[in-house]
Amino acid sequence: MVSRAQPISEQDLRDLGFGAVVSRESHQRLLNRDGSFNVERRGLGLMASWSPYHVLLTMPWPRFMLLGVVGYVVANAVFALAYLACGPDALILTVPGMIHHPFWRAFFFSVETLSTIGYGNIVPVGYAANIVVTIEALAGLMTFAIATGLVFARFSRPTANILFSSHAVVAPYQAIRALEFRVANARSNELIEVTAKVIVSRFEDVDGMKTRRYYPLPLERDGVVFLPLTWTVVHPVDEQSPLHGETAESMRNSNTEVLVLLKAFDETFSSIVQTRTSYTFEDIVWGARFADAFMAHAAERFTNQRLSGRKSNRKVAVDMRLFDIIEPVVERLPQ
Repeated sequence: MVSRAQPISEQDLRDLGFGAVVSRESHQRLLNRDGSFNVERRGLGLMASWSPYHVLLTMPWPRFMLLGVVGYVVANAVFALAYLACGPDALILTVPGMIHHPFWRAFFFSVETLSTIGYGNIVPVGYAANIVVTIEALAGLMTFAIATGLVFARFSRPTANILFSSHAVVAPYQAIRALEFRVANARSNELIEVTAKVIVSRFEDVDGMKTRRYYPLPLERDGVVFLPLTWTVVHPVDEQSPLHGETAESMRNSNTEVLVLLKAFDETFSSIVQTRTSYTFEDIVWGARFADAFMAHAAERFTNQRLSGRKSNRKVAVDMRLFDIIEPVVERLPQ
């Protein structure tokens, strides 16, 4: 293996956030495919490490909705038991119905109180029952205010939904090879000033010790102004590349991992969004290229209709079903 590229300096290594211990000892993957760091923080107390607001803000929508429904049912059940504890005459029915179902009478009265519906068919009697009503009314107002804020924050929080190809490829590029991966915007919003930063991490022998070294990978193009279609990020593997002379076997032996960081300006939120992922040596396919996802026939129909003077709503099309498809290719590199 030949490499003329200089590794990232100690100062830049600290800026990356991966300490010297990780560089020397940890052979685990640094970044998971979903962009989360492969790190576990231990030794912190539950209250010090757990942030309910952050958890509720970042959990998936189905889990958030399920948690809301379960919390709502549990809260009403708890207050129903509190009303039952106040005695059999704490809740009086003004109309016939549910006389022989004290728990459900208390449960639905709790629903009416918590949601401020107040049909008036059930009346609390006595100090104990009215105190529970007061506590529940206050809890309901606070809970719905917090829930409203959380839902608004989840909808208004700018996030990127960038698709990364499942694999990176080492494909022929001009007269050499290139490391390539593909990205696309999965949403209908527009991203501009999209930039990519790619760093390769691998273990090397340094003073007789296996040490993780980091190398920035120069890109053919480190940014695009717009991202309406797909973008294939290309690192030419020339003589100055950190990957020059690498093979699939050498990448496996050095536990190579390619770290990717993408930044873009989201026009919808007028803010910068970012996302990240990584490709290990197992995710890199040699002697392959990405299938062409551009639907040329759609563009041709659009052009022909424009030349003939007919108006058309057709647009340039990309077949996202081909986004992840790779094709084998025969390399013809100079000897």
